[in-house]
Amino acid sequence: MKKSTMKPLSLMLVAMLAMLLVLSGCGSKNNNSEGGSSASASASASESASPSASASESASPSASASASESAAPADGKGKKIGMVTDLGGVNDKSFNQQAWESLQKIAKDTGAETKYQESKKDSDYIPLLTKFVKDGYDLTWGIGFLFADAATTVASANPESKLALIDTTPTKELPNVESVLFKENEGSFLVGVVAGLTTKTNKIGFVGGMELPVIKKFEAGFKAGVAAVNPNATIEVNYVGDFSKPDQGKLAAATMYDGGADIIFHAAGGSGNGVFNEAKDRFKAGKKVWVIGVDKDQSIEFGNDVTLTSMVKKVDEAVYRVSNDLLAGNFHGGQTVELGLAEGGVGLPVENPNVSKEILDKVEDYKNKIISGEIKVPTE
Repeated sequence: MKKSTMKPLSLMLVAMLAMLLVLSGCGSKNNNSEGGSSASASASASESASPSASASESASPSASASASESAAPADGKGKKIGMVTDLGGVNDKSFNQQAWESLQKIAKDTGAETKYQESKKDSDYIPLLTKFVKDGYDLTWGIGFLFADAATTVASANPESKLALIDTTPTKELPNVESVLFKENEGSFLVGVVAGLTTKTNKIGFVGGMELPVIKKFEAGFKAGVAAVNPNATIEVNYVGDFSKPDQGKLAAATMYDGGADIIFHAAGGSGNGVFNEAKDRFKAGKKVWVIGVDKDQSIEFGNDVTLTSMVKKVDEAVYRVSNDLLAGNFHGGQTVELGLAEGGVGLPVENPNVSKEILDKVEDYKNKIISGEIKVPTE
């Protein structure tokens, strides 16, 4: 898969993206392969569960501004926005769910019609993207790294269409595709600091979904963060080969916990739910182990008994901003924005009840060093 040359988005858009609150919360569950929402379909950010804004928000007072303060919702009446999930599905409790919750909020705030389609296999990407395009949708999202080739094919064949991507770029520059990338390695470094300073066994695990460059960024940053504060700790890595197999995630976690690991960080989408399930089973049996969640504050779903913290990745903010801009007539086709700690795109949740103030102070110190450039976090 060829990687395209990244064209930077304007600093103004980056700043506006960083200003949004996380639009997290528990969306209504739907096990069908497609779904839609109306203006009343989802709760507002204030009605949803505890917001999972990152620790990096403290870098700027403006980071706490609400979505309505940073960008008034556009008029979306008569407009349609579609979304195609990756293989984790819309109810993965992390990446895809964040994106769909954001589109539900767009529907509520703007009156636009929103709908998703779930991919069951890689070969679904092109036909599902094409269906939204042929049905006259004003914007079609492809959620995940694996959409690069499919989006390039569909956008090239339909130059009048508009597509947006998360975690990838088209394989060639296209004026009708906008992309958002994240510096997952930077946020993962911070949760690595937490893990390295919290472990009692000096054995830590990392469970990945598929061995893709974007997931390797999680692994690389996490390892670097652990090593920075605890060089005696060892990290076991297991890629389960899928983002939608919680049974495989549970098996991987069981093996790691049985081997002495007391903390596991997952970047495995729906497969990572199995890591939490294994930790919860052990907690019920009187054994204390931890999981570090991914993408959203996963303590909201799995509770504080087993969730040490989470590496929040603000997919929801990016989806909301790009979608709202499109509805307002400001689509930035052909451009890519990359969000890291400096932009407030990754980090820790605001609330971390299982992490001591001393450790959080260390996290803040390392965050500032990364933002200043004193620390360069590896990507592989």
